[in-house]
Amino acid sequence: MKVKYKQKKSKQLFVKENVSPNQVYELAINKIYNMDCIEGMKQLSNNSIDLVITDPPFAIEFKAKRNNYNRTQSHVLEGYQEIPKEKYYEFTLQWMKEVYRILKESGSMYVFSGWNNLKDILNALDEIGFITVNHIIWKYQFGVVTQKKFVTSHYHCLYVCKNEHKRKFFPYARFSKCDKKDTGGSLHYEDKEDVWYIKREYWNGDQKTPTKLPAELIKKILLYSSEEGDVVLDPFLGSGQVAVVSKMFKRQYLGFEIVKEYYEFAKERLEKDIYRIKSNFKENIPQSLELFDVQEIK
Repeated sequence: MKVKYKQKKSKQLFVKENVSPNQVYELAINKIYNMDCIEGMKQLSNNSIDLVITDPPFAIEFKAKRNNYNRTQSHVLEGYQEIPKEKYYEFTLQWMKEVYRILKESGSMYVFSGWNNLKDILNALDEIGFITVNHIIWKYQFGVVTQKKFVTSHYHCLYVCKNEHKRKFFPYARFSKCDKKDTGGSLHYEDKEDVWYIKREYWNGDQKTPTKLPAELIKKILLYSSEEGDVVLDPFLGSGQVAVVSKMFKRQYLGFEIVKEYYEFAKERLEKDIYRIKSNFKENIPQSLELFDVQEIK
């Protein structure tokens, strides 16, 4: 059975009170915006966001071009914008300061990073005043083949908050104490370990952005650190994964994406309630899949 969730469009605005009228964007929840996230977040009120899940640019001179992928080149959306390595720390400070301001005392943030500039992420979190709850390792199935060094096949995820005593966390959101694996081990314990074995998603034959978080990864974070109706923000929206999965699990969403092509792709997914967008390139007729059943994300 396929399930479609319809969310009412909220009229609630998140507008920072001390912004002059000619600077105000009427930002509403359950919408995404084609704009710089730092400028966008400046328009949001203090303590207005429940959860942030984001995968910011890499600053590793990543060449997100169609011909870099061992897939049908025309399926990969171009436009990825990188941050110069020498400016990465200052850039990280700028966007994280805005997140800290708009995050609720009960809120938290999950920020993903490769190892190359992890020190900048860690130092910025400390300087701003975030409290690190966990340093999670996301282990995926394989990385890029190398000849002169070990293969990188993991990603770092920093789980942080503003207030350790007020942050939301639901330890039995996925498994109870009594849930057991076939081998007899505790599913509850395994699911809460800080190394997560979750496969990347490969959308064969579908339109895609060069990088995206798997739905299962986002689902896990949503269930442990948010409730239905909470507002989930992704400052670097990309393909719209965080917003789409948040909508599927009855969370409210908000996101910013500076690349027009990515924004349009994410907007189509959200407006049409679809997860993967297929295209018939011979006839140039778009074909869509319905928003998949939440039971299928396991």
